[in-house]
Amino acid sequence: MTELRRNLEIKARDADPRRSLEAALALGADDRGELTQRDTYFAGARGRLKLRQQTPGEAELIQYRRPDAAGPRVSEFRLVPVGDVAALEQALDAALGTLVVVEKRRRLLLWEGVRIHLDGVAGLGTYLELEAPEDGAEKIDKLRETLQIGDLIAGSYSDLLLDSPQRLVDAAEAAMRNAYAPHSEFKVGAALRTPSGAIFAGANVENASYPQGQCAEASAIGALISAGEREIAAVAVVAEQMDVCPPCGGCRQKLAEFAKPDTPVHLGRSTTTTMGELLPLAFELR
Repeated sequence: MTELRRNLEIKARDADPRRSLEAALALGADDRGELTQRDTYFAGARGRLKLRQQTPGEAELIQYRRPDAAGPRVSEFRLVPVGDVAALEQALDAALGTLVVVEKRRRLLLWEGVRIHLDGVAGLGTYLELEAPEDGAEKIDKLRETLQIGDLIAGSYSDLLLDSPQRLVDAAEAAMRNAYAPHSEFKVGAALRTPSGAIFAGANVENASYPQGQCAEASAIGALISAGEREIAAVAVVAEQMDVCPPCGGCRQKLAEFAKPDTPVHLGRSTTTTMGELLPLAFELR
């Protein structure tokens, strides 16, 4: 099936998978057994692009778009069967770059057209996921009540793995080492993650005429915009000579143009704040 399809999805942490399984079976869900899945996410894609290898089952390329909202959200997706998995993975990695690999064991159940996923995700823990037809909001509500599903998660498993500050800070530090700062000898690096998981980094670029220089945050924003992105999901800023290097006032306003007040900002490896805390009264035209 390669045509565009839609469904409703929710995801939440599951503190007691055994209880969730028993509750689903008591409701009459059909237990389809356990799957082992390996999802490789690629960068540079519009929306999300992942190559799924699973046992039992055939490999498939999945392209999808889904808003990062906690409530039931509509996902638009295409499924493409894959023959030579290794060759395709190598080609996509060479062309786009690999973002992250998600490995999980999934218990699959079906109830009145709704897929119930009881997932154990490597490095994250246990989760419960529901996928229903686009008109299945009432069925999702019933399952949420029956399975006692609590607070919902907005992103994907890939987002949860990528949200680790270490990966973003590593990218900022790599950019910092390439900074051009012969006049101040104060090197700075910044890295920005988009909702799709792509990371764009930049370094400060000084000029003999000081006002013509450019901060690391501005360099990273330029790379993000040039790639066609328009939203910042997380920020990291590092400096060679400081453990914590907050963005200057101008860069806070530049970042606020594409970030939200609750967007996390990692200042080095020890401090995390938000855009709203850094710039509580950001200028807006609206």
